[in-house]
Amino acid sequence: MTDTHTPTDPTTTPAPGLVERLDQGPVICAEGFLFELERRGYLTAGEFVPEVALEFPDALRALHRDFQRAGSDIVEAFTYNGHREKMRVIGKEELLEPLNRAALQIARSVADEKPGNLVAGNISNSNLWDPSDPDAQREVRSMFEEMVGWAVEEGADLIIGETFYYAGEAQAALEIAKASGLPVVLTVAPMAGEQMRDDVGIVELCQRLEQGGADVVGMNCFRGPATMLPWLRQIREAVSCHVAALPVPYRTTDAEPTFFNLTDNNGVMVPSPHGRTFPTALDPLSCNRYEVGAFATEAFALGINYLGVCCGASPMLVRQVAEAVGLTTEASRFSENMQNHFMYGDNVRLPEHIKALGGSA
Repeated sequence: MTDTHTPTDPTTTPAPGLVERLDQGPVICAEGFLFELERRGYLTAGEFVPEVALEFPDALRALHRDFQRAGSDIVEAFTYNGHREKMRVIGKEELLEPLNRAALQIARSVADEKPGNLVAGNISNSNLWDPSDPDAQREVRSMFEEMVGWAVEEGADLIIGETFYYAGEAQAALEIAKASGLPVVLTVAPMAGEQMRDDVGIVELCQRLEQGGADVVGMNCFRGPATMLPWLRQIREAVSCHVAALPVPYRTTDAEPTFFNLTDNNGVMVPSPHGRTFPTALDPLSCNRYEVGAFATEAFALGINYLGVCCGASPMLVRQVAEAVGLTTEASRFSENMQNHFMYGDNVRLPEHIKALGGSA
C-alpha cells in the first residue's frame, strides 16, 4: 500500500468540519460496502470480512469513487467487521492492522481527490459484547481503542460508530471515539422490538449519546424506510444535536420491522439454503429509487441533515438521496431523462406506433 495522507497546508483556510457542514445543510454518507462488494464478487457472503482492502484495493477504491460521484461527502473507511474478533473467527488475526490501515489509506486517497470530502474511521457492533460479562466488554473496548487509534494516525476527519444493538456497546464506542478528539457520529440499529437488546429505549439511548458528547446520533441499517422513519421523528424531537438517517433499501413492515426476517410473499421457486431471505435472497424485497428518495425528502423535512443508505446501497440510490434534498452530484449528469425513451419520450423522431406499444408490451 502506497497511499499516504498529505498534511493540510497551514497557510490555507481549513475546510469546514462535519458539524459546520451539517449546520449549513445536508451531508451525504454512503454505507453498505459489504453488500455491494459481495455483489461485485470481492468478498464472501456470510463471513462479510473486508479483506478487499488488501486483496483488491482497486475494487474498493472504485466503489468509493462511485459513491463519491453519486454525492457522498464522507468517504468512510471500509473497516466494518474488520475488528480483532472477526479476524480471529476467520483465522486471520495477523491481517488486522494491515487491513485497517489499508482501508483508511484508500479512503484518504479518494477523499483527497475531491476538495471538501471528509474521511471517517469506522467502528461497529462487535458480535462479542455481553451485558453480563465484564471480560467481554473489556475486550470490545480494547478492539475499539486500537481501531480508533489507527484511524487517528491515518488522518481521519471523524469517527463513525455504527450498527449497535446494545446500548452499553454504543456508549462504550462513543466514549472511546470521543477520546480521539475527532467529531463522532453514533448510530444505533435496534432489532425487532421497541428497545435495545439490553432493555434501554431507543430514544433514551440517543439522548444518552448526545449527553455523552456525540456530535450526531441516529439510526442506520437493519430497518428500511418504513420502519426507521417513525423512530427518527421521535429522535429528532428528543435531541438537540444533528441526527443521522441511513436505512437499508428494503421494504420492512410493522410486522417485519428489520431485514433479518423479511418474507418473500411473491412465491419462491428456489428458496435460500439457509431458510431466510437475509442476506442473499432479499432482491425481490428491495425498495425502488423513488421510495428511497421519498424517505430522504421526508427525513430532511424533519430537520435531519446527515443522510445516506446502508446495506443494499448502490451509487444510484445514494445519488437519489442527494438529489432528493436538492443537491446536484457529479453523477447527476446521468440522472433519469425519459424524453428520448422509445415508449415514454416526446421526441418528434419517436414514431407514435412504437410509443403505443407500451400499453400492450
